[in-house]
Amino acid sequence: MSETRLPDFIIIGAMKSATTSLQEQLVQQPGIFMCDPKEPNFFSDDHQYDRGIAWYTSMFSSAPPGALLGEASTHYTKLPTYPRCVARLHEHLPNVRLVYVMRHPVDRLVSHYIHEWTMGNINCSIDDAVNRHPEMIAYGKYAMQLAPFFEMYGPTAVLPVFFDRLLHQPQLELERVSRFIGYGNTPQWLDDRKPANVSSERLRKFPLFSLIVDTAPATWLRRTFVPQSLRSWVKTRLTMKHRPVLNEKMRSILESEFDRDLMQLGSWLGQSLDCQNFKQITGTRELNWIKHRG
Repeated sequence: MSETRLPDFIIIGAMKSATTSLQEQLVQQPGIFMCDPKEPNFFSDDHQYDRGIAWYTSMFSSAPPGALLGEASTHYTKLPTYPRCVARLHEHLPNVRLVYVMRHPVDRLVSHYIHEWTMGNINCSIDDAVNRHPEMIAYGKYAMQLAPFFEMYGPTAVLPVFFDRLLHQPQLELERVSRFIGYGNTPQWLDDRKPANVSSERLRKFPLFSLIVDTAPATWLRRTFVPQSLRSWVKTRLTMKHRPVLNEKMRSILESEFDRDLMQLGSWLGQSLDCQNFKQITGTRELNWIKHRG
């Protein structure tokens, strides 16, 4: 009978902040095993949690003996959508190591909008979407998302990682993450790919998209029987041609709201943080929680 094992570490978010890139690098390191699917969302989504802890542990049953186990679910830092997540996590994984990747909150929001647009979940402009979908703002309030984890686990259990630092110093950040999760070897950032922004592919999904677009037979049929001019016309109709830009008033409102949250985040890091200096500070230095969190 195989030993039941649970994750040693979890990448808990934030959505659209290169968590996929980090997960892809970690899973390629010898001695690290991460579950498939990448985002089980077990502790956040009620319908997943209802499947039971045995179902969750089964995703790690094929891990080699002695490997570090991990997963990456951005739903774990999506308050107020999933209010029971942290309590569930702590009940089952009281000693887990948590990695939280943060990106400039306005850039994250724009990528979040692009993602929802491509999935067909949002059909309005980005400015209207911000008013209609307050979760797009909430998911980028990093101090708010972290507070329950600090209360339950303490700050030493959570590693702050920043998108721009990961972009400019991927090897150093991968080494830092690896030390934090208890990996005994020196990891290597494999290939020269930078952290991915998957929202750069702005092709809108539709019903049966995967069947019609993503399968080899469908590709052959399209290329064989559908003229290139028609294929190009359809793709143009389904593609977001330009990265959306918030109007000045909306951006100002958002920056003011995010700045209040970043003030708290900065106090935990011993830095003065706001939307204006976020990239410069988080992209050029290694940041950790100061010894005593206020």
